[in-house]
Amino acid sequence: MKSPASAPAAAPAASVDIAVPACAAAPTRVPKPRADAVRNRERILVAAREMLVESGAEAPLDEIARRAGVGNATLYRHFSDRAALVHHVVLYVMDRVTAQAEDSLAGEADAFAALCRFTHAAADERIGALCPMLSGDFDREHPELLSARSALEEAVETLVTTGQRAGLLRTDIGVGDLMVALSQLSRPLPGTDCLGADRFVHRHLQLFLDGLRAPARSELPGTAATLQDLRRKTM
Repeated sequence: MKSPASAPAAAPAASVDIAVPACAAAPTRVPKPRADAVRNRERILVAAREMLVESGAEAPLDEIARRAGVGNATLYRHFSDRAALVHHVVLYVMDRVTAQAEDSLAGEADAFAALCRFTHAAADERIGALCPMLSGDFDREHPELLSARSALEEAVETLVTTGQRAGLLRTDIGVGDLMVALSQLSRPLPGTDCLGADRFVHRHLQLFLDGLRAPARSELPGTAATLQDLRRKTM
C-alpha cells in the first residue's frame, strides 16, 4: 500500500510593511517660548497697563512699545492689534490682583490687616487698568475674562466677608464699594496732567480704609454696592 503523499509545507506568511506616520511615532512638541520673548511680552503688558491707567484704552501703541523698550514689530508679534493687547492687559491685571487678594488673606491673621494689605497691593498692580471693561466695544463675555473675573470676585468677596464676620469691617458696605473706591483713588483724573498724584495714592487709600472699620462712625446714604450692581450699571 502506498503511503499517503505528505502534505505540502505551508507557504511562509508574507511580511507586510505598515508605514507608521511620523506624527504617530513621535508626538509634536510645542516649542517653549524663548526667555527673551517672555521678557518682552511682560514688558509690553506692564507698559500697556501704565498707559491704560494714564490715557485709557486709546493709549498710543507707539508709546507703549517705546516704554516697554521694544520695537513696534515686537509689540505686534505678541499682540496682533489694540483689542488683543487690551484684552491681555485686563487678564494680566485681574490675575495679579486675584493673587494679591489670596496672598493677603493667607498672610495676615487679622482680617482688617489683610484687607488693607490687599487694597494697597491692588493699587500698585494698577487696578485702574480694568476700566476698559466698562467700554461698549470691549468683549466682556470672552471665556478667559469670565473665568478671571469670577476668580477675582470670589477672592475679594472672601476678604470682605471675613472682615465683616470678624467684626472688624462695617457691615453696611459691599465689595462693589471697595472696588469703585479703589479704582477711583488709584488713577489720575481723566483729562488732567496729574501723574504726580501717585505719591498720594496710598495716603488716600488708607484714609478710605479707616472709614471702613467697625464700629461705623456714620450712617452711609443709599445701599451697599455689590459686584452684580457694577455689572448691571456699568458693565
